[in-house]
Amino acid sequence: MPITFNYWDYIETRPEGCGGQPTIKGTRIPLRVVLACLAAGDTPEQIIAEFPLLTPEAIRAVIAFAAQSALDDLPLPSAPILKE
Repeated sequence: MPITFNYWDYIETRPEGCGGQPTIKGTRIPLRVVLACLAAGDTPEQIIAEFPLLTPEAIRAVIAFAAQSALDDLPLPSAPILKE
C-alpha cells in the first residue's frame, strides 16, 4: 500500500540543525528519538507528554517517513513457498 500521507509537512532536514538529521519541523527533536520511544513501547500520548512540541500528526509523519524509508532502502527477502 503506498503512503499517501505527506510527511514532509512535518519533517525537515537542515545541515545546521542536529547535524542534518531529519527532525520535526520547528523543533530540534530528531525522528530517531521518536522512533526509539515508539520501539520502546511508548504511546503517542506518552511521547507528546515528554515532548510537548509534538502533535499526533507529527508522530504519524515520523511513522510514515520510516515506512517509506524502509520501502525505498531495504530489499525485501523472497517469501518462502509454503507447502500444505
